[in-house]
Amino acid sequence: MAKQLFATDTLKKIALVAYFSLLIYMPLWLLFINPSEALSPALSLSLFWLPLLFPIRGLVKGNPYTYAWTNFIVVWFFLHCLTTLWVSPSDIIWASIELVFVTTLFLSATYYAKYKGQELGLSIRKKKDSTHD
Repeated sequence: MAKQLFATDTLKKIALVAYFSLLIYMPLWLLFINPSEALSPALSLSLFWLPLLFPIRGLVKGNPYTYAWTNFIVVWFFLHCLTTLWVSPSDIIWASIELVFVTTLFLSATYYAKYKGQELGLSIRKKKDSTHD
Protein backbone atom coordinates (compact mmCIF):
# COMPACT_ATOMS: atom_id res chain seq x y z
CA MET A 1 0.00 0.00 0.00
CA ALA A 2 1.36 3.42 -0.95
CA LYS A 3 2.10 5.93 1.77
CA GLN A 4 -0.45 8.73 2.21
CA LEU A 5 0.75 12.19 1.25
CA PHE A 6 -1.57 13.91 3.76
CA ALA A 7 -3.14 12.71 7.01
CA THR A 8 -6.91 12.30 6.91
CA ASP A 9 -7.36 15.22 9.32
CA THR A 10 -5.36 17.45 6.97
CA LEU A 11 -7.40 16.28 3.97
CA LYS A 12 -10.61 17.03 5.87
CA LYS A 13 -9.40 20.55 6.71
CA ILE A 14 -8.35 21.21 3.10
CA ALA A 15 -11.71 19.94 1.83
CA LEU A 16 -13.65 22.07 4.32
CA VAL A 17 -11.68 25.20 3.47
CA ALA A 18 -12.32 24.62 -0.25
CA TYR A 19 -15.98 23.82 0.40
CA PHE A 20 -16.69 26.89 2.51
CA SER A 21 -14.67 29.05 0.12
CA LEU A 22 -16.89 27.86 -2.73
CA LEU A 23 -20.00 28.31 -0.58
CA ILE A 24 -19.07 31.96 0.08
CA TYR A 25 -17.52 32.70 -3.31
CA MET A 26 -20.34 31.58 -5.61
CA PRO A 27 -23.04 34.01 -4.40
CA LEU A 28 -20.47 36.82 -4.24
CA TRP A 29 -19.44 36.24 -7.84
CA LEU A 30 -22.89 35.59 -9.27
CA LEU A 31 -24.81 38.27 -7.38
CA PHE A 32 -22.34 41.08 -6.73
CA ILE A 33 -19.07 40.82 -8.66
CA ASN A 34 -20.55 39.93 -12.03
CA PRO A 35 -24.31 39.33 -11.94
CA SER A 36 -25.79 37.44 -14.86
CA GLU A 37 -28.01 39.30 -17.25
CA ALA A 38 -29.69 36.05 -18.28
CA LEU A 39 -30.44 34.61 -14.83
CA SER A 40 -32.40 36.17 -12.00
CA PRO A 41 -30.67 36.27 -8.60
CA ALA A 42 -33.06 33.62 -7.27
CA LEU A 43 -32.29 31.27 -10.16
CA SER A 44 -28.54 31.88 -9.81
CA LEU A 45 -28.70 31.00 -6.13
CA SER A 46 -30.84 27.93 -6.70
CA LEU A 47 -28.49 26.60 -9.40
CA PHE A 48 -25.10 27.52 -7.98
CA TRP A 49 -25.50 27.81 -4.21
CA LEU A 50 -28.38 25.64 -3.03
CA PRO A 51 -26.78 22.34 -4.14
CA LEU A 52 -23.75 23.18 -2.00
CA LEU A 53 -25.92 23.21 1.13
CA PHE A 54 -26.95 19.54 0.84
CA PRO A 55 -23.72 17.96 2.13
CA ILE A 56 -22.83 20.54 4.80
CA ARG A 57 -23.79 18.43 7.84
CA GLY A 58 -21.94 15.30 6.72
CA LEU A 59 -18.86 17.25 5.68
CA VAL A 60 -18.58 18.99 9.03
CA LYS A 61 -19.08 15.67 10.83
CA GLY A 62 -16.39 14.03 8.69
CA ASN A 63 -18.58 11.31 7.19
CA PRO A 64 -16.48 9.67 4.42
CA TYR A 65 -19.63 8.66 2.52
CA THR A 66 -20.71 12.33 2.35
CA TYR A 67 -17.25 13.34 1.12
CA ALA A 68 -17.55 10.76 -1.64
CA TRP A 69 -21.00 11.77 -2.90
CA THR A 70 -20.24 15.48 -2.60
CA ASN A 71 -18.10 15.01 -5.69
CA PHE A 72 -21.26 14.41 -7.71
CA ILE A 73 -22.30 17.96 -6.80
CA VAL A 74 -18.80 19.28 -7.46
CA VAL A 75 -18.97 18.03 -11.05
CA TRP A 76 -21.73 20.60 -11.69
CA PHE A 77 -19.28 23.33 -10.66
CA PHE A 78 -16.53 21.88 -12.85
CA LEU A 79 -18.95 22.14 -15.73
CA HIS A 80 -19.82 25.72 -14.81
CA CYS A 81 -16.28 27.04 -14.46
CA LEU A 82 -14.90 25.23 -17.50
CA THR A 83 -17.81 26.39 -19.66
CA THR A 84 -17.35 29.94 -18.39
CA LEU A 85 -13.64 29.80 -19.21
CA TRP A 86 -14.50 28.65 -22.73
CA VAL A 87 -17.29 31.09 -23.58
CA SER A 88 -16.59 34.20 -21.53
CA PRO A 89 -13.03 35.54 -21.68
CA SER A 90 -14.06 38.52 -19.55
CA ASP A 91 -14.76 36.14 -16.64
CA ILE A 92 -11.47 34.25 -16.83
CA ILE A 93 -10.31 35.41 -13.39
CA TRP A 94 -13.60 34.55 -11.66
CA ALA A 95 -13.92 31.16 -13.35
CA SER A 96 -10.28 30.36 -12.55
CA ILE A 97 -10.88 31.07 -8.87
CA GLU A 98 -13.88 28.75 -8.95
CA LEU A 99 -11.77 26.11 -10.70
CA VAL A 100 -9.13 26.26 -7.95
CA PHE A 101 -11.76 25.82 -5.21
CA VAL A 102 -13.54 23.03 -7.09
CA THR A 103 -10.37 21.12 -7.95
CA THR A 104 -9.10 21.39 -4.38
CA LEU A 105 -12.44 20.20 -3.00
CA PHE A 106 -12.69 17.34 -5.49
CA LEU A 107 -9.21 15.96 -4.81
CA SER A 108 -9.21 16.42 -1.04
CA ALA A 109 -12.73 14.99 -0.66
CA THR A 110 -11.85 11.99 -2.81
CA TYR A 111 -8.74 11.13 -0.84
CA TYR A 112 -10.37 11.87 2.51
CA ALA A 113 -13.21 9.48 1.67
CA LYS A 114 -10.75 6.81 0.59
CA TYR A 115 -8.35 7.03 3.53
CA LYS A 116 -10.96 7.65 6.23
CA GLY A 117 -13.00 4.77 4.86
CA GLN A 118 -9.93 2.54 5.11
CA GLU A 119 -9.31 3.69 8.70
CA LEU A 120 -12.91 2.84 9.59
CA GLY A 121 -12.74 -0.53 7.83
CA LEU A 122 -15.24 0.47 5.16
CA SER A 123 -14.72 -0.90 1.70
CA ILE A 124 -16.32 -1.32 -1.65
CA ARG A 125 -16.82 -5.00 -2.18
CA LYS A 126 -15.29 -6.45 -5.30
CA LYS A 127 -17.56 -8.28 -7.68
CA LYS A 128 -16.91 -12.01 -7.49
CA ASP A 129 -15.49 -13.64 -10.55
CA SER A 130 -18.43 -15.40 -12.20
CA THR A 131 -16.55 -17.42 -14.78
CA HIS A 132 -17.66 -21.02 -15.00
CA ASP A 133 -15.55 -23.82 -16.42
